[in-house]
Amino acid sequence: MSTQEEPVKSIVLVGFMGCGKTTIGRALEKRLGYAFVDTDDLIVAKAGMRIPEIFERGGETLFRQLEGAVLQELSAPGAPRRILSTGGGIVTRRRNRSLLREMGFVVWLQAPVDTILERTSRNRERPLLQTGNPRETIEHLLAERQPLYHAAADLEVDTSGLDADEIACGILESARYHFAAK
Repeated sequence: MSTQEEPVKSIVLVGFMGCGKTTIGRALEKRLGYAFVDTDDLIVAKAGMRIPEIFERGGETLFRQLEGAVLQELSAPGAPRRILSTGGGIVTRRRNRSLLREMGFVVWLQAPVDTILERTSRNRERPLLQTGNPRETIEHLLAERQPLYHAAADLEVDTSGLDADEIACGILESARYHFAAK
C-alpha cells in the first residue's frame, strides 16, 4: 500500500483577466457539485484589503507573494476537490505552474484582445489595466504569458464564441478522459 495520498483531482481554470474563469467556474460548479474557489477572493480575505489596495501598498510583488501562499494552501495534501479560478498572472511563477498541474486538470481559457478589452473596460478593480493604453497593456501581458499558460494547460479553450454552459460541458468531458487516463 502506498503511503502517498492520491493527488487532488480538481479542475483549475487559468487565463488572462476577462476570459471567463469566474463565469465558467460557476457553471462547472453547478454541473459537477465541487466547490468553486477564486484565488483572488482568498487573497483579498488573507490580506484584509482589496486587490487595488494590495497593489498600492506592495505592488505586484506583494500580490504575487500572497497568490503563491494561497495556492500553496489550496494544494495541501488531503485538500478537497474543487473548481479553482485563478488570477491571470498566477502562471508567471514556475512554482505556481507546478502546483496547478499537481492539483488537477488545468484549462487555459482564452479570448481575443477585443473581447478581453470589452469585458474588462468597466472594471476599476484591475490594477494592471489602469494605464493610458489598456489595449497595449493587454497585448503586452498576453504575449508574455501565453507560453506560460500553454506550459501549464492540459486543455485550451477559446471562450469568445460559446456560452458558459457549452464550455463547461466540453471541459467536463475532457476532464473525464484526462482523469481516466491517469
